[in-house]
Amino acid sequence: MNAIGLSKEEIDTPALLADLDLVDGNIATMSNYLKDKRTKLRAHTKVHRIPSLALKQLKAGAKGICCQKVSEAEVMVASGIDDVIVTNEIVTPQKIMRLVSLAKSAHIAVPIDNEDVARRLSKIASQEDTEVNVLVDVHLGSQRCGVEPGEASLKLAREIHGLKGLRFMGLMGFEGHLSWIEPREKRREEIIKTESLLLNSKSLLESSGIHVEEISTGSAGTYDVTANNPEITELQAGTYVLMDGEYYKHVPEFNCALTVLSSVISRPNGDRAITDAGLMSISTALGNPTVAGLEGAKVHELHAENTVLKTRNQRISIGDKVELVPSYLDATVNCHKQILGIRRGKVETIWNTSRDTST
Repeated sequence: MNAIGLSKEEIDTPALLADLDLVDGNIATMSNYLKDKRTKLRAHTKVHRIPSLALKQLKAGAKGICCQKVSEAEVMVASGIDDVIVTNEIVTPQKIMRLVSLAKSAHIAVPIDNEDVARRLSKIASQEDTEVNVLVDVHLGSQRCGVEPGEASLKLAREIHGLKGLRFMGLMGFEGHLSWIEPREKRREEIIKTESLLLNSKSLLESSGIHVEEISTGSAGTYDVTANNPEITELQAGTYVLMDGEYYKHVPEFNCALTVLSSVISRPNGDRAITDAGLMSISTALGNPTVAGLEGAKVHELHAENTVLKTRNQRISIGDKVELVPSYLDATVNCHKQILGIRRGKVETIWNTSRDTST
């Protein structure tokens, strides 16, 4: 059944919805903020994995996109997007081969934090007579990937410079762990301090004769600080476009545009209602979802295919639609094959998500 034109009341559930007016507003908010900045947006698409939405972000001023997986990058390049950073360590021969293949038809870059991986990538790129853009992945305190700033980053950059098939492009750092710091002024101070690790590493590399073309870092939660540093060339932000309930607490200028639509399937008593959307439809990785637009209703717990609401709202009946705002976008999108784009209460567009979780 074609859902285009259906009202929310007519949509079968559970279903993932995006309020298109809010999506457009979020894109405009970010675009307007960056309009006069040297720092350009590199939109991270791991939160939605939808080429047409990525193209919207590019049309609004993003210089390129990020993907977290090679399979996602393949979908984006096949859709006509030709400037992609795969912001993860790519180490297996199969994935390296696919990455190199993409580099034959698009501007592809990848972070590296290990000399052996650099050599593997160099070998395959050379065999395929192509060149892959490489960023040194600098650890900024997230306790995830990355070589330490300073001398260790310089050592790896020198190694990359000497390898055929690789083009050293600059430095990348992940600082998403700073996005949750409150109050915001304290967050600002921590961002400036953390990003100085990248800037000091850049100075060290350039004083050693290695040109740093790009510094790519930041997140939706750090955008207003990261973008005000003229030495940072790229802002990697993604959650802002759809926004989830937990992130919204820290950057409320971006609205929660994504909800899971569910139907009430049971009303056992006056303070309990059960819906047909549960853990198979919505992630609780960062906490329970919240109920949108239904006064007096609160999520009590989630099961595989049900959400239990505690409510004293006597007007809730079996068959009523309830929208749930997820606390965590990425994993929620991963539960669905489609996102229904809603405008003025009706389905205007349908986005198919890149849902291959294996590669």
